[in-house]
Amino acid sequence: MVVSTEIMTFKSYQIRANSFVKEYLLADSLIPYTSVIGGIFACKMVYDLTQLIGTNYFKIYSSFSKMQRIEWNNRAISTLHAIFITSMSLYMVFCSNLFSDDQSTELITFRSSSLSTFALGVSVGYFLADFVMILWFFPSLGGYEYVIHHLFSLVAVAYSMLSEEGQLYTYMVLISETTTPGINLRWYLDAAGMKRSKAYVINGVVIFIAWLVARILLFIYMFYHVYLHFDQVEQMHTYGQILVMVVPLVLAVMNLVWFSKIIKGLRKTLAKRQ
Repeated sequence: MVVSTEIMTFKSYQIRANSFVKEYLLADSLIPYTSVIGGIFACKMVYDLTQLIGTNYFKIYSSFSKMQRIEWNNRAISTLHAIFITSMSLYMVFCSNLFSDDQSTELITFRSSSLSTFALGVSVGYFLADFVMILWFFPSLGGYEYVIHHLFSLVAVAYSMLSEEGQLYTYMVLISETTTPGINLRWYLDAAGMKRSKAYVINGVVIFIAWLVARILLFIYMFYHVYLHFDQVEQMHTYGQILVMVVPLVLAVMNLVWFSKIIKGLRKTLAKRQ
């Protein structure tokens, strides 16, 4: 009887918890705010967990300076965010029917769902947390180019989340985050003294290919898509139109500049191997 009572009590709490999540935390009107808070909380949790793992399982971690340990933890956050948002972006753009031309009569620039808004909110939480860290430790975690990149990304993603406009193009741009794990792995390999290893060379080649596909070719495809659906883009608010046109263009220019540096770095690495 005691066990039966405990099970019933547990189920009662479970039902209340599920009801609270559905009616409040995941209510359509609250999703933007709860997802942003969840994203910030997730960043803090990953930072602390990475610090704990680094201290107890990586000997090299204890030999780092304070700033190196902070960057180690910070890159773990950006890596997990990149995996999450890239997966969601690929699903939304290429697998989901939400933005398909044949699935709805609604303008493609005004389509959204609870899931698409939630994922953008988590990303806003990450960009907000990371932006604050970049400013707080400036310029140790990145120079002015990182400030510009994060500021534009934060504003564009936040607008798309809150207004539910242009979410398709926001997700197209966010696919570029697929290059982040490779960039971070390169830093980890360098910090571990593996700059002359095969893994470092392979990493450089993978970054080159991923950058070319996700940050050059995909942006060209996005601009072409905007061109084809420009009549729908014009239906957006003026602010939304500016973000759809200007933010990807600025990021595309930055991607080209960084890509030239990647090519130079890869050439030097391959030259040293010969």
